Amino acid sequence: MPEMPEVETVRRTLRPLVVGKTIDHVDIWYDKVITGDPETFKRELKGKTFSAVDRYAKFLLFRLGDLTVVSHLRMEGKYHLTTWDAPVDKHEHLQFDFTDGSSLRYADVRKFGRLQLVETGTEFQVTGLKNLGVEANSPEFSLDYFEKGLKKRSMNIKSLLMSQTLVAGLGNIYVDEVLWQSRINPLTPANELTKDQVKQLHSAINETIEEATKYGGTTVHSFLNAEGGSGHYQEKLKVYGKEGQPCPRCGEDFVKIKISGRGTTYCLHCQKRVKD
Repeated sequence: MPEMPEVETVRRTLRPLVVGKTIDHVDIWYDKVITGDPETFKRELKGKTFSAVDRYAKFLLFRLGDLTVVSHLRMEGKYHLTTWDAPVDKHEHLQFDFTDGSSLRYADVRKFGRLQLVETGTEFQVTGLKNLGVEANSPEFSLDYFEKGLKKRSMNIKSLLMSQTLVAGLGNIYVDEVLWQSRINPLTPANELTKDQVKQLHSAINETIEEATKYGGTTVHSFLNAEGGSGHYQEKLKVYGKEGQPCPRCGEDFVKIKISGRGTTYCLHCQKRVKD
């Protein structure tokens, strides 16, 4: 699933492709890609102009004046620019047709992604954004906020970070990476982390998100940006996807377990359980 660095990369590559373009009409070939009524979606967007492409955590926000399209790519959603009359692939489900003859097309092999049309300013009340914590690498994600939030939660730290409810933007790849960097066992209850561990984890989250964004995100399976390019942060990964390989810090082979249904790779030697 694209995580915050990947979605930010998509946003940056989408912006010059669509901002300033006016929608002539919208084609929808798979109605379930829309949260809400597809006919209302098409009718309300006709004649609207893209003014900006924003992002919060893993969500894209297409700004069209008083309306905003909130888009969640989920596992394999992708956008690319094409033309009205380009042949439609079986995995392409929607396109915004612009008055200049170009089109922004949405493709999704697994059909998990969704687009929701809302009034601008209501995104955090009526969409999935309302359930998210603060963004990593934001002023709101202070060390004090993070420490207080962890103390209130007893679930294991891996599951908590994956839940998006305390800090939003990290998925399976980056959670494994930041826990390894911080020498934290993924099964450690969040409220049992030491002050030093919390500080190290806070720094690791911010630094990893920043670096991964600089490298255009991580392409492990199928992630591509809006220009069709892949990310390069996979070349920097230390632990994710490296089960059975030696830990670059201590030489112990990485192990992989399931936590809340997600594969979790870590080092038994470096990431031992520690208490105050």
